[in-house]
Amino acid sequence: MADAPPTHARLRPPVKDWMAVIVFDGRGGVRRLEDAEESGPYTVPQKGFVLITGNSRTPEFRVWLKSELGAFNAEIMSVPSTRSRCTVFENKAMAMLRVARPGAEPDDLGRQLLSMWLEKGRVILASELNIPDFLGIAAWQQAHHAPVSPADLVARLALRAADRIEPLIERLGDNLDKIEEHLMAARTADVRSKLSHLRRTLISFRRLIWPQRDVLNTLEIEDLSFFTPRDRIRLREASGRTARLGDELQALSERSVLVHEQIMDTRAEQMNRTMLILAAVTVVLMPLTVISGVLGMNVAGIPYADSPYAFWAVCAILVAFGAGIAIWMHGRRWL
Repeated sequence: MADAPPTHARLRPPVKDWMAVIVFDGRGGVRRLEDAEESGPYTVPQKGFVLITGNSRTPEFRVWLKSELGAFNAEIMSVPSTRSRCTVFENKAMAMLRVARPGAEPDDLGRQLLSMWLEKGRVILASELNIPDFLGIAAWQQAHHAPVSPADLVARLALRAADRIEPLIERLGDNLDKIEEHLMAARTADVRSKLSHLRRTLISFRRLIWPQRDVLNTLEIEDLSFFTPRDRIRLREASGRTARLGDELQALSERSVLVHEQIMDTRAEQMNRTMLILAAVTVVLMPLTVISGVLGMNVAGIPYADSPYAFWAVCAILVAFGAGIAIWMHGRRWL
């Protein structure tokens, strides 16, 4: 692996189409190198750091990563990953964060990967996102409130990721509220499918949130020499924010389980009611069927077989007998 340049080393100018270089002075100031500065080198401030960001799918940026970090680390930085993770070695750290892409819906499972390389005086970030816009560099320039250290930058990245995910979690909560309203109104036709889809989305979000909390916790507790106590506090704050989102997802998951149990109880109650009605009908009709079957035998000796009023008399007796059985069952609270 190639050694990273020290804090005061001059770095190669960026190519504007596939790389951006942003210099932080460590006192809240930030500037992005413009086209006019590409003809000459620049110096990283003593108390600041430089952010180098590029598209992870651009071949030129991958070649640059390989020359700076070595083939193995460059491959890890540029290959898509399914999980957020953090690796610390030789006073350097590599961290992977995942965020919801711009304009994502709660059921949109597409996520963007942020691959970060952290060392003293330099942060390299590979992502398909437009990182300057994602971070709000222009607003930092006006407010003079930019990150003062690499750890501060990571914390703000995590907070921005949480800001993107939080509205989606709120929308999931609203969808769960609507499902509960439909359930209370006994409109359960399509509630089960909607609830199943929502539970799958909650599982996906939990897989996104909890690993990122572990990434921030790892960076906080690792013994990196360029992390100050203030940096660790910032990382702890970002970790706490991510943990709160995880708690909200856990609460929504538990609510969805309760709603699912309520749906199953409602369906079981409907099934029991249906079975009770069928059993009652069977009890009422069974003796009537026996009587009509006996009178319907094709043998000689059936009483009143030749009487013109016998059929209607038998029907009246059967109706009265069936009504009596139904009244008796109702009195026993079986109906």
